[in-house]
Amino acid sequence: MRPIWSGAVSFGMVTIPVKLYPATEDRRPKFRQLRRDDHSPIRYRKVAEADGAEVTAADIVRGYEVDKGRYVVFTDEELAVGSDVPPKMVEVMQFVKGMEIDPIYYRSAYYLAPEAAGVKAYRLMLRTLADKERVAIAKVALRERAHLAVVRPRDGLLILETMHWPDEIRTAEFPELAADQTELRPEEVSMAEMLIDNLTAEFDPSRWEDNRRLAVEALARRKVEGEEIVAPDSPQPTKVVDLMEALAASVEATKARKAQRKAG
Repeated sequence: MRPIWSGAVSFGMVTIPVKLYPATEDRRPKFRQLRRDDHSPIRYRKVAEADGAEVTAADIVRGYEVDKGRYVVFTDEELAVGSDVPPKMVEVMQFVKGMEIDPIYYRSAYYLAPEAAGVKAYRLMLRTLADKERVAIAKVALRERAHLAVVRPRDGLLILETMHWPDEIRTAEFPELAADQTELRPEEVSMAEMLIDNLTAEFDPSRWEDNRRLAVEALARRKVEGEEIVAPDSPQPTKVVDLMEALAASVEATKARKAQRKAG
């Protein structure tokens, strides 16, 4: 695994040299667009809107649209001047309890690993965060963007999770909910709680897999072997007429699953 960034974590007067590694990978099936008659891959070229001429990377600059069709151009140096995030630095701003952060803010996860010279300070920060049950709120610049981020301990490592800025979280306004005046009956709440109890178990990540990806891989192998693929009939969603009836049926259906978990 190769680092995508190297720099330092800074809090107070302490500086810890670190490297940043992606903690996740996208394993979803990747498809290429092909020409129908000969399956030749389709390529995309960068062309200018004015005349359709292809543009090389050396001739491309970055423009910010200030009005419709009107741009100002920035250089990398100018953009660096306008940033309050130090380059190559995870700047810790404060510490909070992790449970105070709504997960809607989280964007992407990375491993923070120490350089040899910073192992002791890294282990000190790791242990102190774990002992105090705190996470660090920080600012960091990655891929030419300034990010709000969280640094937290996990399994003997520090994890950096980039976050959305508060003004990037959309306001939830749904008139259907605001206008709804229906009352929940106690028996409906009780039945829903039973359903949740029947489906409650400890989270085990090994239980879950991307069945669609596995199916695509299997279908691809079958196609290579010349097998014809026949699409199955898609089940139609059933209409829920009575909420209590649907809840009762769901509770009964999950009882056996709960008994199997206890037996296993």
